[in-house]
Amino acid sequence: MNATVTGGALLRDRQINREGLDHIKRWEGVRLVAYRDVAGVLTIGYGHTSNAGAPKVTPGMKITEAEAERILQTDLRKFEKRVSELVKVPLNDNQFAALVSFDFNTGALHKSTLLKKLNAGDYDAVPVELMKWVNAGGKRVQGLVNRRASEAGLWAKGEFVSSNTVEASTKVPSTDVAVIGGTGAAGAGTAIAPIVPDLVDAVSSQQRELTSGDWTRITIAAFILALTLYGIYRKVRS
Repeated sequence: MNATVTGGALLRDRQINREGLDHIKRWEGVRLVAYRDVAGVLTIGYGHTSNAGAPKVTPGMKITEAEAERILQTDLRKFEKRVSELVKVPLNDNQFAALVSFDFNTGALHKSTLLKKLNAGDYDAVPVELMKWVNAGGKRVQGLVNRRASEAGLWAKGEFVSSNTVEASTKVPSTDVAVIGGTGAAGAGTAIAPIVPDLVDAVSSQQRELTSGDWTRITIAAFILALTLYGIYRKVRS
């Protein structure tokens, strides 16, 4: 059962939703016969190893798809608990699922700038922070770029919760840009000036991808940039 938000506190038995589970299954892939991964570790199902707990993986071991999913759900309990304990602000189901996926893949949520910014109420920073975790062995890995983009999309899907600068809302209020922050162009300039560094950072963070000449990379970068700019836009409109 999914946890609910009560007075800003998350219940500790929260579990990932079906959409999040399907997301992780797609990215992990499933193997129903035990095999050795690139590090030589016996693995089965959705990346399950003996180090994760029962069942112990043995040579020649076989499981069904249903068993693989049950093992995955058991393995995910650790990360669901970690996300619930580490995150101090309310999350909707898809946001929770995106962070569980990220931590399941990296094990790094606890030491990430993403967590610090999120706990400070900066929900809008999460998509960009996710995209910083795309390297393996000191090299950028396109598979990780794609997974982080998918997690960013899952994060952005559904109802916005809240942040320090943006009240919870499912719609952006209709306001004439000319009167944001005051009357006429002067008022708009006053409101926009503080977020210029954010705009520059947003574009700079994706500049290499946008100019790569690879349409897949360009599309992913444009998607992430759009999410970031929308977050900045909401701040201006608040």
